Amino acid sequence: MEKHVLGLELPTDPRWVNIAEKNIGEILTDHAYCEQKAATSCISMIIQFHDKEKLVEMLTPVVTEEWDHFGRVLHELRKRNLSLGAQRKDEYVEQLTRCVKKGGSREQQLVEKLLMNAMIEARSCERFRLLWKEINDAELSAFYYELMVSEAGHYKNFLSLAKEYYDPEKVQVRWREWLAMEADIMKELKLRGDRMH
Repeated sequence: MEKHVLGLELPTDPRWVNIAEKNIGEILTDHAYCEQKAATSCISMIIQFHDKEKLVEMLTPVVTEEWDHFGRVLHELRKRNLSLGAQRKDEYVEQLTRCVKKGGSREQQLVEKLLMNAMIEARSCERFRLLWKEINDAELSAFYYELMVSEAGHYKNFLSLAKEYYDPEKVQVRWREWLAMEADIMKELKLRGDRMH
């Protein structure tokens, strides 16, 4: 899960874990909604690109996994006598959405959606890795290790689907652009310990 695997150009500020640990209820709430949005995003792609058999086949189990993660995050909240708070604005995803190229062929639009999802999974995976390695709560550490592995798989799925439906070399060039844009976003975002991203 090191940088060369995920390709992220800018690692998370190591202070984030310490701040997150002090706001674990906020982090778990934000995480729950991230899982819900990930499931919804995959459902949306399945509906929009229902004719892409490989996509439907590959993303259907991802929907199930993301929704299962949502339930498991709720369980972690309940174990700590915490309740699910209100959904909050996701500045990270809002900024990424602005990076999506408009227009182009249907396949190009699909590639943009897949690469944005791959980007979110890569950053989530990196953050889960930090929580696994650094957090003092042993149960949450084990939980985040499991989710780190799962998100890495989803990240690879999105990239492989993009290369399935479009020229792999062009996808790779565009992915490098996404990595650079994401690094710029991370530089500008305020360090917050109550958000997963």
